[in-house]
Amino acid sequence: MNHPDSTEAYAGSDSFQSRRKWMVEHHIAARGVRDKLVLEAMERVPRELFLPEKLREFAYEDAPLPIAEEQTISQPYIVAFMAEALLLKGGERVLEIGAGSGYAAAVLSEIAGAVYTVERLGPLAERAAILLAELGYHNVHVLHGDGTKGWPKHPPFDAIVVAAGGPRVPESLKHQLKIGGRLVMPVGSDRSGPELVRVTRVSANEYLSEDIADVRFVPLIGDEGWTSAQEQRPAGLRGGVTKPLTSEVEMLVRHIGEAAESFPSIEAADLNSMLSRIGSTRIVLLGESTHGTSEFYRMRDRITRDLIIKKGFRFIAVEADWPDAARVDHYVRHFQYPPSEWTAFARFPTWMWRNTEVRDFVSWLRKYNGTLDHEKRIAFHGLDLYSLYDSIRSVLNYLDEVDPDSARIARERYGCLTPWQHDPATYGHAALTGSYPLCEPHVVRALTDLLAKRRAYAEHDGERFLDAEQNARLVANAERYYRIMYYGSRASWNLRDSHMFETLTNLLSFHGPDSKVVVWAHNSHIGNAAATEMAARGEYNLGQLCRKKFGSRAYLIGFGTHSGMVTAASDWNGPMEIKTIRPSIPESYERLCHATGLARFTLGLRNEGYLRGSTALGKERLERAIGVIYRPETERESHYFRANLPLQFDEYVWFDNTHAVTALDTEAVKDLPDTYPFGV
Repeated sequence: MNHPDSTEAYAGSDSFQSRRKWMVEHHIAARGVRDKLVLEAMERVPRELFLPEKLREFAYEDAPLPIAEEQTISQPYIVAFMAEALLLKGGERVLEIGAGSGYAAAVLSEIAGAVYTVERLGPLAERAAILLAELGYHNVHVLHGDGTKGWPKHPPFDAIVVAAGGPRVPESLKHQLKIGGRLVMPVGSDRSGPELVRVTRVSANEYLSEDIADVRFVPLIGDEGWTSAQEQRPAGLRGGVTKPLTSEVEMLVRHIGEAAESFPSIEAADLNSMLSRIGSTRIVLLGESTHGTSEFYRMRDRITRDLIIKKGFRFIAVEADWPDAARVDHYVRHFQYPPSEWTAFARFPTWMWRNTEVRDFVSWLRKYNGTLDHEKRIAFHGLDLYSLYDSIRSVLNYLDEVDPDSARIARERYGCLTPWQHDPATYGHAALTGSYPLCEPHVVRALTDLLAKRRAYAEHDGERFLDAEQNARLVANAERYYRIMYYGSRASWNLRDSHMFETLTNLLSFHGPDSKVVVWAHNSHIGNAAATEMAARGEYNLGQLCRKKFGSRAYLIGFGTHSGMVTAASDWNGPMEIKTIRPSIPESYERLCHATGLARFTLGLRNEGYLRGSTALGKERLERAIGVIYRPETERESHYFRANLPLQFDEYVWFDNTHAVTALDTEAVKDLPDTYPFGV
């Protein structure tokens, strides 16, 4: 149904209509929601009218906003995401639990034949019913009641959506679901990190469940949910005013200041104490709390140089695509490498590796390797799995030279993925919806065929076989990744970090039992996930896997900052921006470090008992993570998570104020030789 012309006229008169269209394009469609019915519904419903008047100017920001009764209206992307997960075709009977303002019900009513929505808070239910009626959404029916019990008078429902997180799917809701129907709801025994699941009723007593995303929601209160909203509210999301430091915190800040090793500048830093703590460890993982901070890159550069020169580290492995890093590797180790048809690090986010800070380190490494014998030169490898088609091309080029018959077979197998080469995420969507066959058997067979000839190929050229093997492994894992990443579940995160760990262990094996590696990646990858709320969501990461396999021979170093500037985007594939980092919030580890008054320091954590206790630094607190996307307006919800810092890292590097990396473009390096990895 369409809401009345008068409502549209109201929205259009204040430019809300154009802002709504922009929101749908940039905050919803750009982030992967492709269902045409959902996008059209989101573009028709005037979200501003479901908000208090003083907040209407923020209606089309992608953020949850407060409404009456201390509740919130969900962010637009989540509303669209959950609506798409219901797989509606039009005309269905839909049950919504958690009417709130009525906004999501209005969106669903644009697609469904009838929407039944239940709200446990009487005042909200009454307001929603009145507003929906005034706006002409006559196919929406509102009930004040216990949402965990559903709406027993009107089943069966083709689809049920629950806008609150519960410990389990209520049996009452499952029984009200039509056979073949879908239920979408946040579920998790840990209230701080529920998993959005989709349950399909297969038969009278059989249900199929699948994880589709990690989310944050208000708790589902009722007989078949949580018993108290206050008990179950995630600690990291509570409101409140800033309080002065308690005596306990003041003492902790003093202890941090006493244990910290302050340094005047990155260039003048004395790292001998850190190197002593690192000792004989085989793997040093160097993090960053953003993907766009100059100080983090420059400090990793400085630490890595000392590890290479003073500790004999053999290679570097970074959170970058294998083929792109291979270009750097050939350059820094002075290998013969023909001019390329493509530019390294050209996919979003280009600034993450294509910046002056990385260029300076790469230039140093090439010069340093020039003083070493060929077999002793320091290698540079990529760990990530996004480069699906560059990797396919690399495998085929290799096989064309060493085994043309195998190259022909591999081309046929990889051809399954050819239609999706410009947008591999679309392959995932097509495979999930059943509109395209899976390519998994084809790409796995290509890998196994390659591995079956390992000895013959490796004897021909060990370095080149390593490159081909890793690219073939990447294609197999990337095919799985793009199939499961569409809904952003924990499975996609775990697959990606498992791939990085598998690549790292393969490299350690290739470079020999005495080889040592420096890893560059984000804190969220290199810190031990078991010490963070990631574990409650069923996620693990590279750091945790290294800790499990290598124990104390893996040394995990995290980085943090209080404020400054950062290079980031507002949306995936959005333009690069230089953004201001908001000052850290009072409940965070960052605020403790800021309170020391030190501009920059290193802090050993592994054996500092008085910093690790439950009442000291080891007390769980909030920690900030900024990736390639930074949204200051929703920072607390989208960029903070709970962690135990001394269990997460062995060492912490602090910069109180930081600056953005300086991105490069091809013009900036046009005078360098065409073998240079950043060249055209």
